[in-house]
Amino acid sequence: MQNNNHQLTDTAHRSASTGLPHTRLSTWLDGFLIGLGNAFSWLWVVLMLVIIINVLMRYLFGEGRIEFEELQWHLYALGWLVGLSYCMVTDSHVRVDLLRDRFSLRTQAKIELFGMIILLFPFLILVFWYAIPFFLYSWELGEVSAAPGGLPFRWFMKSALLFAFALLAIAAISRMSRVCAFLFSPTQTSPEETQLSTLDAEKKESSSWK
Repeated sequence: MQNNNHQLTDTAHRSASTGLPHTRLSTWLDGFLIGLGNAFSWLWVVLMLVIIINVLMRYLFGEGRIEFEELQWHLYALGWLVGLSYCMVTDSHVRVDLLRDRFSLRTQAKIELFGMIILLFPFLILVFWYAIPFFLYSWELGEVSAAPGGLPFRWFMKSALLFAFALLAIAAISRMSRVCAFLFSPTQTSPEETQLSTLDAEKKESSSWK
């Protein structure tokens, strides 16, 4: 019976949800960002078609086109940039951390809040500080590709930097609202605590049948 209790405890810790509670703000913002991310995911299909067409034109017809080369770079950059906010709201980005899984959900939330305040938001401010004049100069100049036959409207792709990091800022605000709701809401219960409470109830019930 003792071994079964240990197994139940281990199972509870492994299955304890690592998700944070949603708020009204996060529900609306996450829904918007996920919908936008799903729409932009079709860029990867378009990118594959452009690559296939470019390869066929080059090796079957001996005609390489610089427009297709640049379009590949632009589509890849746009898909990757927009994907940043999608990965954040779905928590599907890569975490290179050997210690995080050993911490409780509350400790993880505290570290995440500290990281957003100290690292993420200052980084976003820095990006906007440099990206806005970077885009405005390109737009006022009417910048185009320097390559012969390249794509026009280079400023449009530079505006994607502002667009993508604005989405990332929205995702960060949404995430922070969830972290704060978990840490500072007096009625909020950790999923780990819920799992362990359920486990204690199961133990008591099993003991009553002895």
